[in-house]
Amino acid sequence: MTDDVRMEVTELKRLLRYHSRLYYLEDRTEISDGEYDALMRRLCELESVHPELASPDSPTHRIGAPPLGSFPPITWEPPMLSLGNVFTPDEFREFDLRLHKELGSDDDLVYSAEPKLDGLAVGLVYEDGVLVRAGTRGDGVTGEDITPNARTIRSIPLRLDGSPDGVLTVRGEVFFRTDDFNRLNRRRVRVGEKPFVNPRNAASGSLRQLDSRITARRPLSFIA
Repeated sequence: MTDDVRMEVTELKRLLRYHSRLYYLEDRTEISDGEYDALMRRLCELESVHPELASPDSPTHRIGAPPLGSFPPITWEPPMLSLGNVFTPDEFREFDLRLHKELGSDDDLVYSAEPKLDGLAVGLVYEDGVLVRAGTRGDGVTGEDITPNARTIRSIPLRLDGSPDGVLTVRGEVFFRTDDFNRLNRRRVRVGEKPFVNPRNAASGSLRQLDSRITARRPLSFIA
């Protein structure tokens, strides 16, 4: 393998990451879909001939991998806990009192509120800035390793900006945005497939496909 090939692979990865970021995170483009596809095809060709250049953060993982026989387990330490619920002001006041008691403090607490996303809880493990593992919550201690599927989700970075040192676990939710879900169902109907009944179950089922190439065709999103 020549240095020219290595340099071309490095540049192709850089270009594909750059244009993916523009499209999926900044909602703008600088090249056509055809030009993007041509870059991806060229990278796939080079990696197939030189598999030692197919790094874990390669954009080629976005298109999926051959099917798995089963999902290996992944262990969460500390456990990935589920969210609790309150439905009335009185229940929230009880929650607030319980927190004060556990903290041993009478000071006012400051809360941050955000919409609850109805999908599937997922943890992402980065080592030195590169995504190396991804898994479902499972029972909170042991989940399913769905790394190949997570790599197909465009809003999950395969490499973090700045490539921070050490191990970082990022936890969040994989879900369907409403427009993406409706678009997916219209596409399924056009080709004679049954539409999905609800986005939560569809997101869970899409992420737990043993064939990540199926997951790659589903417009899933991730928010940490």
